Amino acid sequence: MTFRLVFVLVLLAHDRRRIRHVAVTAHPTAAWTAHQVREGFPWDEAPRYLIHDRDHAFDALAATAKAMGIEERLTAPHALWQNPFAERFVGSARRECFDHVIVFSEAGARKLMTL
Repeated sequence: MTFRLVFVLVLLAHDRRRIRHVAVTAHPTAAWTAHQVREGFPWDEAPRYLIHDRDHAFDALAATAKAMGIEERLTAPHALWQNPFAERFVGSARRECFDHVIVFSEAGARKLMTL
């Protein structure tokens, strides 16, 4: 076991609270996050708004979102109630998936999140 930290990015559609895109990496960067938004929302399916927190992984997202016609909405610091669907999903994923399974790789985490 390597005990590496693995990051999961989940893009949720708020209208039906369904997962649109899941990506896993050990090294999240701003460019990687912007690329995942492009993959998750093709040009003809871009949402009107994109709600996210103030993590530095979202720094390069402004130009991508603007080019896709998406308006960014930033949540206030430490205000989990401003993005309740994402917070609920994260809590459910931790309790139902990651508390009961040992993930050995990025591929394992990706498979667990897409089941």
